[in-house]
Amino acid sequence: MDLCLEKCVHEKAVEKAVSCLPDAEIIQQVADIFKALSDPSRLKIVTALRHQELCVCDLSAVSRLSDSAVSHQLRTLRHQKIVSNRRCGKIVYYRLSDDHVRQLIDICLHHVSRCD
Repeated sequence: MDLCLEKCVHEKAVEKAVSCLPDAEIIQQVADIFKALSDPSRLKIVTALRHQELCVCDLSAVSRLSDSAVSHQLRTLRHQKIVSNRRCGKIVYYRLSDDHVRQLIDICLHHVSRCD
């Protein structure tokens, strides 16, 4: 059972926990990142970008989504600064914005594989 059998608040522990909380704006930004990553299509795209940059056509082939659907998902990921892009002539390549995103995905994949 996940409920305490006796109602008791450990004031010092609560004070310490509250003092360690980021402000509400930061909490919302983190929640928005997890919300963006919670969609399987976006997560597949981000996972595909862990080791190399890919263009929309490549991501479409990897994710088995239309170019339009991939572009739509990339817009959400760009808005959350999860991916960034660069243009090379007529082709736009996408990559993870930084190594923190790669680490986050790697940690989650490792966590899931260990919990089976």
